[in-house]
Amino acid sequence: MLTRRHIRVKVMQCIYALIQSKDDSLEKQEKFLKVSIENMYVLYLLILSLLIELQKLAEKHAAHASKKYLATEEDGYPDPSRFVNNKLLAQIGGNALLQKELSKRKLNNWYLNEEYIKIVYKEVVASDIYKAYMSSSENGYEEDKGVVIQLYRNIIAPNEKIYEYFEDDKLTWVDDIPIVNTFLVKRLKKASESSNDSFFLPSLLKDEQDMVYANDLLTKTLLNDAKWEKEIEGKTPNWDNDRIAEIDSIILKMAICELLNFPSIPEKVTLNEYLEIAKEYSTPKSSIFINGVLDKLAKEYKSTGQLQKMGRGLR
Repeated sequence: MLTRRHIRVKVMQCIYALIQSKDDSLEKQEKFLKVSIENMYVLYLLILSLLIELQKLAEKHAAHASKKYLATEEDGYPDPSRFVNNKLLAQIGGNALLQKELSKRKLNNWYLNEEYIKIVYKEVVASDIYKAYMSSSENGYEEDKGVVIQLYRNIIAPNEKIYEYFEDDKLTWVDDIPIVNTFLVKRLKKASESSNDSFFLPSLLKDEQDMVYANDLLTKTLLNDAKWEKEIEGKTPNWDNDRIAEIDSIILKMAICELLNFPSIPEKVTLNEYLEIAKEYSTPKSSIFINGVLDKLAKEYKSTGQLQKMGRGLR
């Protein structure tokens, strides 16, 4: 789920939190980094469980509608139980491994905050996507999967109340939501009737090496802060340190650290990745400034033999 760029952003957030809290405990920051990365998986699980709760609420409504002597216009779809029996939603809801994971982590958020499910469900039912699906004669797994993806993209993911809920729960989720949303949609697209339970519970990291990389980047950036500061000063003679924004300074230090301490990561990858992060988390002028500084440093490190790279490298 997490790419190297996501890991770099997590490390950046961690360093920024350290600066804001003025806490120089490296052990605490390593713990914060680990928890922040793990919480991204929690967010993914919560979104999956939200889909389950939507189907459960639909089942309640369908049961209630079936007891009426006269169906209301709202209930008058050709097959009122169609959404309840949606094959993809049933597959997710019946996933034993997912239920075990939710139970183990005590993720009963939606049971305690049912009003959010009701808000989303109301928007789903009122949408043209839902109405077209309920009145369609086409039936099958692919149709069921398609409507879930459409509803998620257009109704659930953009829902402001859900966004506010996640933001209030954990501040780091603000940056995680787009990543998890994109990943989930890709996962749902690949789902099939034969997908086993573990398909919906992918590994958060590609391998253990990713966590080693995250911790090394954090510790080597922090422990050599004064050294990286001097490197930046040498390439920004007309800039007072106070004029360099904190995020820009962190990005530069992380990039310098990676250039000099991670020989398996190609120079071009490092420069491109941090430039993209700068574009997303800083200002347009800042990204130009950061690009200029890193370009000068990379050329200097090459000429002095400090830039030692080997192997194919990792992103």
